[in-house]
This record gives sequence, C-alpha cells and structure tokens, in this order.
Amino acid sequence: MNAFDDLMRHARDTAALGQVAGRLGWDQETMMPRGAAGQRSDEMAAMEGVLHARRTDPRIGDWLAAIDGETLDDAGRAQLREIRRSFERANKVPARLAAEIARVTSQAQGQWAEARAADDFAAFAPILREVLALRREEGAALSDGGDVYDALLDDYEPGAKAAELEAMFGALRPRLVALREAILDKPAPKGLEGTFDEGAQMKLTRQIAKVFGYDMSRGRVDKAVHPFSSGSGNDVRITTRTAPEDPFNCLYSTIHEVGHACYEQNIDQAYLLTPLGQGVSMGVHESQSRIYENQLGRSRAFTGWLFGQMRDAFGDIGVADEEAFYAAVNRVHNGFIRTESDEVQYNLHVLLRFDLERALISRALEVEDLEAAWNDRFAADFGFPVTRPSQGVLQDVHWSVGLFGYFPTYTLGNVYAGCLHAALRDAVPELDAQLARGELAQATGWLRDTVQQHGGLCTPRDLIARACGAEPSEKPLLEYLEAKFGALYGL
Repeated sequence: MNAFDDLMRHARDTAALGQVAGRLGWDQETMMPRGAAGQRSDEMAAMEGVLHARRTDPRIGDWLAAIDGETLDDAGRAQLREIRRSFERANKVPARLAAEIARVTSQAQGQWAEARAADDFAAFAPILREVLALRREEGAALSDGGDVYDALLDDYEPGAKAAELEAMFGALRPRLVALREAILDKPAPKGLEGTFDEGAQMKLTRQIAKVFGYDMSRGRVDKAVHPFSSGSGNDVRITTRTAPEDPFNCLYSTIHEVGHACYEQNIDQAYLLTPLGQGVSMGVHESQSRIYENQLGRSRAFTGWLFGQMRDAFGDIGVADEEAFYAAVNRVHNGFIRTESDEVQYNLHVLLRFDLERALISRALEVEDLEAAWNDRFAADFGFPVTRPSQGVLQDVHWSVGLFGYFPTYTLGNVYAGCLHAALRDAVPELDAQLARGELAQATGWLRDTVQQHGGLCTPRDLIARACGAEPSEKPLLEYLEAKFGALYGL
C-alpha cells in the first residue's frame, strides 16, 4: 500500500497547485490590473510547466505498476482510473506545448475582451489563429491518429464521441426549431420595465445564492464580463454580471453559476484535493447549473416566490402579478446572446458553435472565414442577421482560452438535466409546494445525494444513469420543453 499512499500524496500536491493556478485565472477575470496581463501570461505558463512536469513524473508510472487494484475499495480504484488517464494523456503532450498553450491563451483572453468591447474581430483574429494552431497540435498528439476533435472533447466529457453527440443533437434540432417557430407566431408576453439598481441586484443575487445552498463561508460572488465558477472543495468562487435594464441577467447567471459551485462544494470531503474531488465532466457540471437555473429557478412555483422578492427589492417592476412575472421570466424572444437565451433557443446557439468548432479543428474552416460562417449560420438558424461581432463570433470567451470541445457539453448538460428533473419530481412529490415557499433544501439535497457528493467516482454516463434509473436520453428534455412552453403559449 506504500505505492498507493505515495501516489496519492503526489496527486494531492498536484491538485493543490492546480487550484493555485485556477485562482490566478479567477483574479485575471475579476481584479487584476490591465497592465499586468503580460506578466500574468508568463506566470500562467510557468505554473503550467510545473503542473505538466508533475503530471508526467515517471514515478507515477512506477507507482501505478506497483499497485494491486484488487486490494482497493471502489474509491481507490476510481482514483487509479483517473490518475492513469491523466498520466497517459499528459505524456502525449510535450511540456513545451502545454506551457505555450497556457501562455498564449492567457494573452488571448485579454485581447478577446478588448476586441469584444471594440466590436473588432480583425483585432482578435491573429491570436485566435495561434490558439487554434496550438489546440490542433495538442489534439493531434492526443488522438494517436484518431479523430482530433474527439481527443479534445475527451478533456471535458470523458468517453464522449462527436458522432454520438451529433446523432443526439440531430434528434433535438427539428423539434426545437418547430417549437421555436410555433411560439414566435404567438404574441410575446410583457417584459419587465424600469431601471434596476445594480447594487440592489447584487444584494438580491447573493441572497438567492444562499437560498440555493451556496455556502458563502467557502465562496464569494464577484462581477466579470462573462460569468463563471472557479475552484473546488472549500474555495469555490462565482461571478455574475449586472445590467441596469435587465436584472434577470444577473439573477439567473448567478443561479446558473451556483449550480456549478454547489456541485464542487458538495463533493465528499474525503476526496478533497484528489482526482475524485471535482466534477466528473463538464456535461454533468452543466446538468447541475441548468437544473438549478431552469427546471427549478424558472419554474412557475419558484418564480411566484421570486416575484415577491423582486417587488421587495425594486418596487414596481412593470408586471402585475405572479403569472405575468412567470411569463416574463420565460419569455421566448429573438436575441443574439447564448447566455441570455431562453430555454427553447439556447441549444440552437450551442449547436451552431459545435458545428463551427468541429470545422475549425478539421481545417474545413479557417479563422479568416469564421465571422462570415458564423453570421451565415446564425441567419439560417434564427432568421435575422448579426449586426456586430459582440453579438456573434466575439460573444463567448471559450475559444480565446482554447476550450475547443467544450461547447457540446452545454447541450449534453441540458439533456442530463432533463433526465434528472424527471427523476427529481418522482423523488420529491411536494416539489412545487416547496419551491413556492422559496424552499430548495430537499431538491438540492436530492441532487447532492445522487450526483454531487460522488465527484469523479463514477463515469459521467454511469452517474446520470444511476441517479435517474435509465440511460441518458434527449426525450425527457424535449417533453419538458414542449409541455412547459406549450402551456405558456397556448400551443
């Protein structure tokens, strides 16, 4: 057992250093002075060099060879599975390449933010070419002659294949398009009216974060251009954003990120700073953020409670009663921004990105043609044109930081959330009555017990199948959307 103990000590120290590197990223997005960008990219590259050396340490191979997995419990065998997977993948990527990716993506993140603010894709394109070239090189190294995109996808959803996701997404697309078209033929419900103080938004959003179970003694809420969650275990931080005319942007971004954060906070403390001490995949992670945000946070029952909180915080908000507020929260409307999209159209935004990034990785599309390809696809899918890059190709941070293969996990997470919601309603018959009182403890407790506490113990599909009692399928999500919006819009 000495080899296992030595391996786990090494893994814990590596995980701790990874958390430090993550904190550098959080600081870059929230508080770092603009003039520090160049130095920060060097710092990130140096940290990645240290981490890569630890992940490829030859002693890991010796320890793995010396350990008899049959002497371990389920958690121990899962630790070995994850360490072996990380070791094998890390050894396929040269240290030079890992450090260069960290350095360039740190620079690209700042350049993307400036280009987005200036609506200037041409200013961002040169460094995006660098990022894309590096990630293509990494994918080729990881794929061993196989599909390069699948190799990148495996970073975010272990075991998933693009062809399988394409089939699932292909089943989603026609019914989503048909539902969208039927809804947009109906009169749109009234939205909120007025200006909503940004300080009051932040006060309310922190209160709601606590209602959903976010432990503020182990986290904090800050503002960033693009909301995100960072960290794991006992230091899990989230960001949100505010707009004076749109408080939903702040509130629902927060609920979404709280779903991510609660997943990390609720993992069994026995797994802290080990390979099992983080979410098992981005698809499962997204299932938590989306079920918190949508099936719970946008439900008729919860919005009835939230209506009262909004009135207390802002006074007259331009809608008369709980039912009108529910309709406003769930209003289906044309828009450019994925993170602000309604439930019906959200996945259409993701599928656009999935197809474009696969084309970029395969070299069927190059960066100089990306903006035009985005605009053409958006017009075809949504029926109106993109008028500026910040509404289109520059709206997401993901490609600037090299997250090719990440986007499909958003829709996969919605599919998982649909399955979990159906199982949750069976498990908690009084769910609506609880939500109407602003009581989330039993709902979030069920998610904690069935999904979150297990961290990386199970593979992603096995985890969802065990929680739901059936293999993941797009059908529960489609049935939920068609029932909910069919009733809202009288279809």
